[in-house]
Amino acid sequence: MSETTFSRLELDDRGIAWLTLERPEVHNAFDDSLIAELNAHLERLRDAAHHGEIRAVVLGSEGKSFSAGADLGWMKRMVEYDFEGNLADSRKLSALMHGLDTLPCPTLCRVQGAAFGGAVGLAACCDIVVASEKAKFCLSEVKIGLSPAVISPYVQRALGERQMRRYALTAEVMDATTALALGLVHRLAPHDELDAAVEAMLDILLAGSPQAQRATKALLAEVAREPDSKATREHTCRVISELRVSAEGQEGLASFFEKRRPAWTNDSDNSAADNNAAEPRS
Repeated sequence: MSETTFSRLELDDRGIAWLTLERPEVHNAFDDSLIAELNAHLERLRDAAHHGEIRAVVLGSEGKSFSAGADLGWMKRMVEYDFEGNLADSRKLSALMHGLDTLPCPTLCRVQGAAFGGAVGLAACCDIVVASEKAKFCLSEVKIGLSPAVISPYVQRALGERQMRRYALTAEVMDATTALALGLVHRLAPHDELDAAVEAMLDILLAGSPQAQRATKALLAEVAREPDSKATREHTCRVISELRVSAEGQEGLASFFEKRRPAWTNDSDNSAADNNAAEPRS
């Protein structure tokens, strides 16, 4: 779709958007320039997702590390900023996290190595995290007198409040197995099988209805805000009713009863769709 200095955005023929950090020489650390690039990419992806042009986004990076978090040069510049300058800078990072978290389509994070500081936030903002067994995660901010403030809503949602207190206050490194057990990671793979694991997860996602996935993602965000309010209960009823009468919902139900693949899949889909099929639920 586009190429820029520090990151790459590509769209394949399945409708998968690949957003890749390309600063391996500094372990994909991010600074204000990379954050601005990523925010611009996310705006394009949001528009494309709303128009049904993409099915999913894969966030990954080149090189040994997923991301070392904040770039050292950027941090040195921030030391010289006054409060207002730091506030403006932080808001851009906040926009990045919020933009990634609220993309309408499914998002998958591919973590091949170390994810430190703000990079943990990037992973937590994605719907699914597939990591190498060599991956490591660390909320390292308190070691340099800072806080994982901007990323805290997303990481705490993934870890839970109790575990967040431990890892945000101690800056301990989580190995991949620990990250899996705590819920930050969804699937581990041997390092040389990471790409195959990402593709397997994409096959599963592609078996789902694009419209239903967008609606479900939005619904779950609403349910998380107010789990059992009258307004939320009414909203859940309306979402399922709208999906049932929609063209995609009708096709999904028809294909289920006719024992065929729905129209949004194609012949290249593997057996993951069949292996993960389930009866329609309300």
